Amino acid sequence: MWSEYVTPDLHNAEDKGQGKENLHGILLSSFSKSKIDDGGHYCNFPHMDDSIPACEGRQKSKSKDTNRLAYTVTDVPPWYLCIFLGIQHYLTALGGLVAIPLILSKGLCLEHDALTQSHLISTIFFVSGICTLLQVILGVRLPILQGGTFAFLTPSLAMLSLPKWKCPAWTQNASLVDPSSPNFTEVWQTRMRELQGAIMVASCFQIFVGFSGLIGFLMRFIGPLTIAPTISLVALPLFDSAGEEAGSHWGIAAVTIFFIVLFSQYLKNVPVPLPSYNKSKKCHFSKIYLFQIFPVLFGLSLTWLLCLALTLSNVFPSDPKVYGFSARTDSKGDVLSKAPWFRFPYPGQWGVPTISLAGIFGIIAGVISSMVESVGDYYACARLSGAPPPPKHAINRGIGVEGIGCLLAGAWGTGNGTTSYSENVGALGITRVGSRMVIVAGGCVMLLTGMFGKIGAVFASIPTPIIGGMFFIMFGIITAVGVSNLQYTDMNSSRNLFIFGFSIFAGLTVPNWVEKNSEVLKTGIVQLDQVIQVLLTTGMFVGGFLGFLFDNTIPGSKEERGLVAWKEGCEDSDEAMNASDIYDLPFGIGSKFCAANWFRYLPMCPKQPTRQSSSTHIRRAPENTRKATLERGRETNTRM
Repeated sequence: MWSEYVTPDLHNAEDKGQGKENLHGILLSSFSKSKIDDGGHYCNFPHMDDSIPACEGRQKSKSKDTNRLAYTVTDVPPWYLCIFLGIQHYLTALGGLVAIPLILSKGLCLEHDALTQSHLISTIFFVSGICTLLQVILGVRLPILQGGTFAFLTPSLAMLSLPKWKCPAWTQNASLVDPSSPNFTEVWQTRMRELQGAIMVASCFQIFVGFSGLIGFLMRFIGPLTIAPTISLVALPLFDSAGEEAGSHWGIAAVTIFFIVLFSQYLKNVPVPLPSYNKSKKCHFSKIYLFQIFPVLFGLSLTWLLCLALTLSNVFPSDPKVYGFSARTDSKGDVLSKAPWFRFPYPGQWGVPTISLAGIFGIIAGVISSMVESVGDYYACARLSGAPPPPKHAINRGIGVEGIGCLLAGAWGTGNGTTSYSENVGALGITRVGSRMVIVAGGCVMLLTGMFGKIGAVFASIPTPIIGGMFFIMFGIITAVGVSNLQYTDMNSSRNLFIFGFSIFAGLTVPNWVEKNSEVLKTGIVQLDQVIQVLLTTGMFVGGFLGFLFDNTIPGSKEERGLVAWKEGCEDSDEAMNASDIYDLPFGIGSKFCAANWFRYLPMCPKQPTRQSSSTHIRRAPENTRKATLERGRETNTRM
């Protein structure tokens, strides 16, 4: 997603039990050792009684992640530690989860209905919790959080911009909008149902690609030069939305940007002493890098408090027509008082989904982008959690379960799909806790917060310019994450420069022209016209398709294309742990139950070793032992 991967610090190997004991405090003393990458070196920050950080050179050889982690994938930390770290993962994903419904609200004609926006936020919390539990328990089985995906935003907004679904002019006027009127409800719910149907049908494609094992075949042809323009063009077309939101009060937007940049970049390596407790040190202070963990949350909170003070002192205008009114904390009405305390989201809450061909093809483009990104997240998560690289059956199962998650998201009506969150993968490197039980706790937290209507209302009432400032940071990082895939390619190659540059420029130019000249592309077949318009106004589809086409047709070596370095970067991991303990299906499925011979031929099921190969290995063991004995005897005779 939109944050960079963080690698665990390389500190002196310590006993695993001691590491667990040090984590038994309410606030984790394990946070006191974090990492920065400074000139190719890993730097360990000191405890409170240390004076100089110990830096050691980056080791190219594989090192044992299990020695650096306090809890590995299969470990179960104490229940209170699971809850605390689970809440942290929830807060880490908070920015992306809240941003997606707020961006969609304009296309759904909900710009002036904060109460319904709060319901959408609660729904995406709830569904993300369900999808996280499914992924950790039945999917790839790594500690990886699931949430809404920005890859679906561009095709969704393109579909909602069709003439058929453009919002009526009166929905853009706050004084004319009555959220409780049946007419207004029908306006936004028809658009939501159309979006739901497209997401549900497109998710079936992802389910098929995952459980059939087709993802492995597709990954042979998808490299960095396809991924870089695709991910970058997820965020670049959203500059207009970010500018409109921030432009409602540039001063407050600038303050929001200032705080988030201050915490995430300048103060990320500044520890905050907080009280902690463990059995060895009793009550003491531990250095915790709070600014590195919660920069978005702190930035939004401080700017929100500033807006509240300026609202109470009437610095901001009270007239909705005057510039700066959107910065008031009461600009969205009394949504907090209207929102129910408890609200249980359910499938079909906005009505029965409808289906159109145009929306399906557009969302499928987002599905492909999401799948490719998730595969990279799986390898990164395995590396940071001390697990061996995920085998093919685990990747197939993970992509298939993500497809099921998108199906559930469409049924519940989030207006979005689901994908793996790489910012939470990065959090594993900070906490040194790779246990999947922590992510299970995080999924339960999202489930509970999705049922508390007041929580969604709080986020829906955030002043518009604060959201705009957050968009500046988030969309910029998404763009940079896409471009960062080029590190694996040879960018001194004119071939690669052409492919990336042309793909990006075409992905921005073609959608802009099609939006202004859609009548030129009319074929006389309404359904075909809609498909063409949605695909050609989706920048990530145009750029990703061109990158895929040129990268696979223009001659170039695998090293030049970045395929070799990209594969090595994904698969570089410690294989000390037994892969079957991590990636096999739970509850004995495939070993104790459903252990038929045909079971191992399914692409999503573990490949159990056959009895013949096991017995052959046993028979060969004595032979190898005898050979080794004879060789040692010969060496002894030679020396004599």
